[in-house]
Amino acid sequence: MARTVAEACDVLLRDGGVAHIRPLCPSDREALHALITRSSPHSAYLRFFTGGTTSAHVYMDRITGPRYPGHALVALIRGLMVGVAEYIPRPDRPEAEVGILLDDLVHGQGLGTLLLEHIALDAADAGIEDLVATVLPENRAMLRVLNDLGLPVKKQYEQGQVEIRIATRPTDSLVAEIEARAHEAERSSLAHVFTPCSVAVIGASRDPARVGHRVLRNLVDGGFLGPIYPVNPRAVEVCGLAAYPGLASLPGPAELAVVAVPASAVLGVARECARHQVRALVVLTAGFAEAGGREAERELLRVCREAGMRLIGPNCLGVVNTAARLHAGFLPGRPPAGPLGLMSQSGAVAAALIERAGLLGLGVSSFASVGNKADVSGNDLLEYWEDDPATRVIALYLESFGNPRRFGRIARRISARKPIVVVKSGRSASGSRAVRSHTAAAATPDVAVDTLLRACGAIREDSVQDLLDTARLLAFQPLPDGPRVAIVGNSGGPQALTADACERLGLVVPDLRPATAEALRARLRPAAAVGNPVDLTAEADAADFAFTIATVLADPGVDAVLIVYTPPFGSGLEETREAIAATTTDAAKPVLACLAGHDELIDGRVPAYAFPEQAVHALAQAAGYAARRVRPVTSPEEPPGIDLPLARRVVAADLSAHPEGRWLDEHTAARLLSAYGVHVAESVAVNGPESAAEATALTGLPAVLKATGPRLVHKSEVGGVRLDLQTPEQVRQAYREMSARLGPAMQGAIVQAMAAEGTEMIIGGVAHETFGPLIMAGLGGVATELLADRAFRVPPIDRAEAGRMIGELRCAPLLHGYRGRPEADVRALEDQIVRVGRLMDDQPDIAELDLNPVIVTPGGVVAVDVRVRLAPAPPLPSPFRRRLR
Repeated sequence: MARTVAEACDVLLRDGGVAHIRPLCPSDREALHALITRSSPHSAYLRFFTGGTTSAHVYMDRITGPRYPGHALVALIRGLMVGVAEYIPRPDRPEAEVGILLDDLVHGQGLGTLLLEHIALDAADAGIEDLVATVLPENRAMLRVLNDLGLPVKKQYEQGQVEIRIATRPTDSLVAEIEARAHEAERSSLAHVFTPCSVAVIGASRDPARVGHRVLRNLVDGGFLGPIYPVNPRAVEVCGLAAYPGLASLPGPAELAVVAVPASAVLGVARECARHQVRALVVLTAGFAEAGGREAERELLRVCREAGMRLIGPNCLGVVNTAARLHAGFLPGRPPAGPLGLMSQSGAVAAALIERAGLLGLGVSSFASVGNKADVSGNDLLEYWEDDPATRVIALYLESFGNPRRFGRIARRISARKPIVVVKSGRSASGSRAVRSHTAAAATPDVAVDTLLRACGAIREDSVQDLLDTARLLAFQPLPDGPRVAIVGNSGGPQALTADACERLGLVVPDLRPATAEALRARLRPAAAVGNPVDLTAEADAADFAFTIATVLADPGVDAVLIVYTPPFGSGLEETREAIAATTTDAAKPVLACLAGHDELIDGRVPAYAFPEQAVHALAQAAGYAARRVRPVTSPEEPPGIDLPLARRVVAADLSAHPEGRWLDEHTAARLLSAYGVHVAESVAVNGPESAAEATALTGLPAVLKATGPRLVHKSEVGGVRLDLQTPEQVRQAYREMSARLGPAMQGAIVQAMAAEGTEMIIGGVAHETFGPLIMAGLGGVATELLADRAFRVPPIDRAEAGRMIGELRCAPLLHGYRGRPEADVRALEDQIVRVGRLMDDQPDIAELDLNPVIVTPGGVVAVDVRVRLAPAPPLPSPFRRRLR
């Protein structure tokens, strides 16, 4: 029984439960018959039309038999087989019949849609173009599932039946539908974690110093409204609550269980929770993967998945939801309520972050310490916080990305509505490789993280302090419409520091409108400076601050107001705070303050910072986020002239000849690049001094000679490049000298025409093992690594994004007529960047790619040196296939 279906996986159902989907096995016969036995005659009629359950039983013998011509998936919930879906290819056409049977007990949970999604993708992988389902008109549930899948559907009514044809090719509509369904399922599953009806604390000790006691005390003192069940077989009462020896003795069901027992007992507890249908576990206990216990952690996850339980941890601090008065963890204090949704992989960082956030007036809506992330990760929590009304800002402290591609898709959607602020630890460089390109050397894991977060619109911070500074502004103030800042203060020095910081971080301190300046001059003291910054002098009182703030807020050339106050001058700190609060109550523009030496929140909504640089940093991050959020969403460009079939043939043929991959020879690399319309200088391969001289008749003079060979990575550094050779004899002699110098490393050479003078750039690509493809543009030639002037993006990108990449480079003025240089063809450079991005996105087997240098002239661009390495890529998780990691 050959199968083309995907490997087994766990999936989330609409109600938050977990199902296991896998290929059908012959040994499933008995379970399938049991499924038919549990099905009602009406369900059997809707699926098989005639014969009732008798025909259904006969069909199950056929589907598990050796001559079954179809491909089938089964679904299990808590070990019980509850669904089967199949497609049977037609021998004469690229189409297949499709059918689904679900247990009556699971209707309405979204399982039919999940099975159909997986079946459609498997069929598409097998070359099936259309799935054909014949459905009775009264089977409205199946008609709705087929119609709402997200794939193109055609219907035809004939002889009392409905024939539905589904095109299997994945579409953008399918992605949108799948993401919407996944979001609903994630929200439902995490509701068992953050809004449980009841909580059991397993390991609820009577010793106040023990973790289990602290968790129980936090739940009780936090005022959790549902039943709390301490589980301790050696106690009658803990924290004033009746204790129970085990889950079997509880007076009611426990929806969430917090586990604080020794590591050796955790698996037994998890199995007991599974038997009593607990919906979520928070395992505080350490001693799993972080301590070498990977097998125990895998078994813990397996137990949870089979039972349909979500798992937080192990090795974590617990979870908090202030709206539900749930404090199911052992944080040292109870976090105040606020707008921050917070996740941390580090318990120590989480404790410090929450304590500091509380001191700053920035409370949390909900918090999860995910520990080892065996199950629930940042991606899942993003889904929960996306439409949580109590969460206005999402903050993540990450030590690793479980699935960066999925993170990027989710965060891109969420950041269009809510800011996501990320601190990612571990800025170390990638491990060295014996041979690699300029691009791969530059694309360190930290660069990849930066590129991913930029692509999805998240804000990256270097420290927890920066995270809190930025989150305070984003949580309590509107976003600025632009980068223009008015600075109002009572001391010239701090205001100058503020203005300098604005300039460094890309904010603008513009002149105020004449009308604004006149209004200020008419009201303020004669010594006041009414430019920008507005210096009120040390004598300014609270009324002066109030008037000036209101006046500059009304200036249409101002996007934000930053108040810099040095106490105790003027009316003093308290009255100045009151003036700021009263004046900004209805402000439509962001207002923030630097109260020298004081980090706080004025009136519960105006963030104040101890130092000017803190305030300016937060405002710059908010302005950058606001600018990205209003940027038009563009679809990936389809540059003309791309020959995708040719590129696939080139890659497939070379990997067939070199299964482990290799650096392509110049001819093959140029052929692959030309399939995407990338302009590469014409080259003639030569293998000796005579053929090199003869090649000039084809290339013309002056000529360039370049050594070739897999060991020659940076040819110019070892004398493997000779430029501006004027005669065939010079080419001949250059080959001899080069061969003598390089020895066996030189396995030939190429001859090219000398390129016209222009700006040397580099365009590169790398398939990062964790983050996927990245593309790079920067200053090229021999200065590439020395000056490190480069920008990265996640492909595919459009021309506008390519233009922004170029604009970020320090060398960009060289392309725009710097000091009398001719204006280069920047649009042609943008086009080549877009094409390389499409190439890297379409061809995952391209491991590394360098076009260096790319010569940019007024007449166009040409890559005069190319390096491409192929390596067979592992299959990527499909964005069209819902599954738990």
